[in-house]
Amino acid sequence: MVTPTLMEPERPGGRPPDTVGEGRAPALLLYLIRLLASLLIPVFTVVVLVVSFNYLRNQNANRLLQVFIAIVVGVVGVWVLYWGMDRFVGVLPERFRAGIRPFIFAGPAAVILTVYLVYPAVNTVIISFMSRNSKEFVGLQNYIDVFTTHDTLVSIRNSILWVVIVPVIVVAIGLGFATLADKLGRRSESVSKSLIFLPMAVSFVGASVVWGFVYSFRPEGFGNQIGILNALVSALGGSPINWLSIQPWNTAFLMVILIWTQVGFAMVILSSAIKSVPAEIIEAARIDGATELQLFWRVVLPSVTSTVIVVWTTVVITVWKLFDIVYVMTGGRDGTSVIAERMVTEFFKNFNFGAGAALAVILFIAVIPVLVINIRRFQAEEAIR
Repeated sequence: MVTPTLMEPERPGGRPPDTVGEGRAPALLLYLIRLLASLLIPVFTVVVLVVSFNYLRNQNANRLLQVFIAIVVGVVGVWVLYWGMDRFVGVLPERFRAGIRPFIFAGPAAVILTVYLVYPAVNTVIISFMSRNSKEFVGLQNYIDVFTTHDTLVSIRNSILWVVIVPVIVVAIGLGFATLADKLGRRSESVSKSLIFLPMAVSFVGASVVWGFVYSFRPEGFGNQIGILNALVSALGGSPINWLSIQPWNTAFLMVILIWTQVGFAMVILSSAIKSVPAEIIEAARIDGATELQLFWRVVLPSVTSTVIVVWTTVVITVWKLFDIVYVMTGGRDGTSVIAERMVTEFFKNFNFGAGAALAVILFIAVIPVLVINIRRFQAEEAIR
């Protein structure tokens, strides 16, 4: 007869009392090691980024080495940072991952926006109520000066003219080019669009330099005219003209430069919108006897209205912040100044930080209606979808 052996009751999970805790300590230790190792990657990357940025600010450092470090840190370093943070989130318990991962990827962008966008905007508003050296509170005096000083009133008037005239001309010419290019053959369309879009690849400073040779002026007796316009005038027997000093037409001559650079952008966007108009609608209109002009005004244009608004608002924002063309061509002289150019002049030439900040705030307020129009348009399109 076999005597039964007394068995000790098992604990939950089927483990006997003498094995409780075995395996947990090594597993917990391994988890902590993985957690710390994953945390060290982003921490180490941040340290490397900080050290690299400090080195890039060193004016005595080797320029080629700075360029190399900037490329490596900007491309590889940022990728390693996000990869390391993702690894860190991956070793966390499952219940925490979904809540933390969005902040890991959106957090750095939010911090950068706060440091480089939100804080400067708030600080600019505060400075606009301070004196020229930002040491005394002067209330609304800077804004009063802006709207009572002749130079700033001229810049505001010119900026309004730019905003009213340039976007309309850019959209009109771009729409015309897009419509005409759509009727060309495939090869001819590509070539013509490339040539029209080419000025868009040139910076505003580069475009100003190019047009500087068009408007260049030398008084009689000071050599041959190198400006294209004055060369033509001289060849026809006329006297050379200082185009950029003729008020108020000099402002219009500067507008031509911006129109030249932006028409290609408008043409490409509007051409894509025109190609998206259903061919069935166009054919139906032609069958009903519509002419090409009627087809454009009653079918094509209503179909691309939303795209026209997008192009118009984009050009308006570009015009409001325009600085380069005016600064390079005239420096704001002879009544050509605009708000952005005047703001830079007050900040960096006159060292009147209060007035410069007030102009910056006015410029920001002027852009808000354009942003509201875009937001409402997006909301309307989403409601239709």
